[in-house]
Amino acid sequence: MKIDHDALVMVVDGGKMLLFRNDGDATYPQLVVEEALEQVNPAAHDQASDAPGRAYSSDGTTGSAVETTDFHQQNEDRLAAEAAALLNKRALARDYEQLVIVAPPRTLGEMRKHYHKELEKRLIGEIAKDLTGHPVTDIEQTIMHG
Repeated sequence: MKIDHDALVMVVDGGKMLLFRNDGDATYPQLVVEEALEQVNPAAHDQASDAPGRAYSSDGTTGSAVETTDFHQQNEDRLAAEAAALLNKRALARDYEQLVIVAPPRTLGEMRKHYHKELEKRLIGEIAKDLTGHPVTDIEQTIMHG
């Protein structure tokens, strides 16, 4: 895909967000980091204190296990929402004309719930991959060929 000079590229997963600006051109993107955010998000079992509880009917005869809260997933979803909010704010401020988002499928799905119409107008592509731990050159190649 071709992205114009000054286009934004967000690479995000459940624990890290990287926001790049294309300092190159449509043929040869050159991504420069504008913002980076990494959150500490321990595994779910490290965030819960007890085993799941049980719920009983009012007569006390039947019980069922209560599903545990997945705090790890909640934190990942929160970062996806925050990333979308940042992009929404910048879209409303007319900070960019083109946007590409690179994120794992689940993160993309969570972000989509929070897209503003102005963001959607500027979104030229989504790439469903986890590239947050990859070098910038890998991200540039993925965009060029994705």
